[in-house]
Amino acid sequence: MNSMYSSIPTAQLIVELCVQNGIKHVVISPGSRNAPLTITLANHPKIKAYSIVDERCAAFFALGMTQRFNAPVAVVCTSGSALLNYYPAVSEAFYSNLPLVVISADRPSHLIDIGDGQTIRQQHVFKNHIAYSANLKGDFHQSEDASILEYNAQEIHKALQTAIRNQGPVHINAPFDEPLYHKTNSLSIDVPELDALKPESTEFDASDFIRSWNSSTKKLVLAGVNLDEEIDEAVLKSLSEDPSVIVMTEITSNISHPNFFTNIDSILAPIELEENTLELFEALQPEVLITFGGLIVSKKVKKFLREFQPQKHFHIDPSEANDTFFCLSQHFETMVSSFFERVNPSLRQLDSSYFESWNGIRLKTLEYRSSYKNEIGFSDFAFYYSLFENLPQDETVHFANSSSIRYANLFDSRREIKAFANRGTSGIDGSTSTAIGYAVASQEPTTLVTGDLSFFYDSNALWNKYIPKTFKIILLNNAGGGIFRILPGNKEEAYFANYFETTHDLHAKHLCDMYQIQYTEARSLEQVDKELPSFFERNASPQLIEIFTPRLENDKVLLAYFDYLKTHIDFQSVLKRRPAESNPN
Repeated sequence: MNSMYSSIPTAQLIVELCVQNGIKHVVISPGSRNAPLTITLANHPKIKAYSIVDERCAAFFALGMTQRFNAPVAVVCTSGSALLNYYPAVSEAFYSNLPLVVISADRPSHLIDIGDGQTIRQQHVFKNHIAYSANLKGDFHQSEDASILEYNAQEIHKALQTAIRNQGPVHINAPFDEPLYHKTNSLSIDVPELDALKPESTEFDASDFIRSWNSSTKKLVLAGVNLDEEIDEAVLKSLSEDPSVIVMTEITSNISHPNFFTNIDSILAPIELEENTLELFEALQPEVLITFGGLIVSKKVKKFLREFQPQKHFHIDPSEANDTFFCLSQHFETMVSSFFERVNPSLRQLDSSYFESWNGIRLKTLEYRSSYKNEIGFSDFAFYYSLFENLPQDETVHFANSSSIRYANLFDSRREIKAFANRGTSGIDGSTSTAIGYAVASQEPTTLVTGDLSFFYDSNALWNKYIPKTFKIILLNNAGGGIFRILPGNKEEAYFANYFETTHDLHAKHLCDMYQIQYTEARSLEQVDKELPSFFERNASPQLIEIFTPRLENDKVLLAYFDYLKTHIDFQSVLKRRPAESNPN
């Protein structure tokens, strides 16, 4: 590819500093004001550029790529409302700690708020959800003002370094004056070699943690979203073998051990139905809580730990700590494996029945979850049994919000799958786009499990030419927002179906025909069990299987599951085996 550059110096500067800071992938949405950037990016030998028309989809597509690469990916748009369409993905990146780089073209300052077309106030537009905003100064094609380029270079570099160091989204806003399409075959500027931002100190004092650990017989480790950290197996083994430790994970934690509690709500929800709920939760209440990873899906574990707070809460994460349970004691800004490598020599195991007592309950929930399959008919819940029985080894699975990820967390796959979901803001707006972006970045077999509202909301995600042949979509179509039948509310009121559940008669076949995606459907459990194995085996083209489940039965089956567990499991047994008193000596 022959090099081609915009003749506007700042456009050259943005692209070259992106390359200098390791950005290799850029998603561009068409426009005129961003032509100087598009010309330079689309022809740069070190940049892989993608063209996606819908800015909202483009931003989530890039977000999926950042999930895979754990490195900045840039999105580029024209001026005006185009930029605002990035906001859902920017907020998701902000709360998921993903280094999304937004680069927007803008009109010069003298054209703002005078009635010029395609113009809004773009400076600091993401101010509440951005790690850094770089508002560049405008220059001209033959500008000789070195101070403008020097200022712009520092701002661009600071934004990109902030994205890398803080693992968060940044915004670079660049005003360009016409003409916009003039080109040159060589750089007309000297690109400065700028130093990386100095790393912040990673020193920490773990003495309080060590004292708390060594004096507690009830320690709960709760793992949130984990995108990329490979936690040392020795750390996981050590936690799993301590009788005073319970490790709770969700499917997006992406760590596993046979002793980990992967079905959190299957334990907490039945306890809420017991007569002596208070006593049981007090027995489960930890003295020390250790959290790591990103956000937690389970509302029940949040409620439990807010009402039955630990004496100490320690969070381990290189970037940030959320005080989710309103009792955060200390944040260790380091990686999980590094933290435990440092403190493990000082940690002691205490005699305790904490794990043993509750592990008996955990094993019973697994046993009765298996038998519950024989008690139910075709439903969303029944489908998930088949899904986890048929998922291929090493499959990457993206779960859409809302019910899709919640059902998945009731099932623990012992297979080595990688699971993702947009849990930063937990919106349904970009699940399909994110999954496709991840699949493009990884070129690994990737499956999206989604509900109908989430899928149809983001149907423009299919409007691109990059979808890999190994990408698959499992669409659970229950003719509405099934999550609202699970949540509290009067489901018999006339307005419920229209304004909450938003019932519909849509199906995905015509979309699949339009975008050349192989389509299959299933309307019974027998069809699901027949179709899923071959669905996962076929890799000649992107595929979608649409599974139609009964709208008015799904919530009943799910809620009856927790009552079934309550009826069959002796939760009172844990009260007969209180944790042993700690013995610091």
